[in-house]
Amino acid sequence: MNKTDLVAKVQELAQLESKASAERAVSAVLDALVEGLKKDKSVALVGFGTFEVKERKARTGVNPSNGEKIKIAASKTVGFKAGKALKDEFNKAKGGKKK
Repeated sequence: MNKTDLVAKVQELAQLESKASAERAVSAVLDALVEGLKKDKSVALVGFGTFEVKERKARTGVNPSNGEKIKIAASKTVGFKAGKALKDEFNKAKGGKKK
């Protein structure tokens, strides 16, 4: 699913009049998520999951084309950990095995 598909699904599920209003709603949620990550370093959506800013330390890597060692700078990334309700729904829908 891409953003266009997501907008269409939001329009359908929220019974919105236009795709433009669904687009604004999706964009607002994504903007709020980014803002929350910048401010608090974490956004928790109970039952869905938690988005969290993670720090990556500088490290040495290998260029796969020539085997040469390269320095990889420290950086930040965003991780996601699925919540229990999301995991349960996915396993129910996909027929996954429960432990």
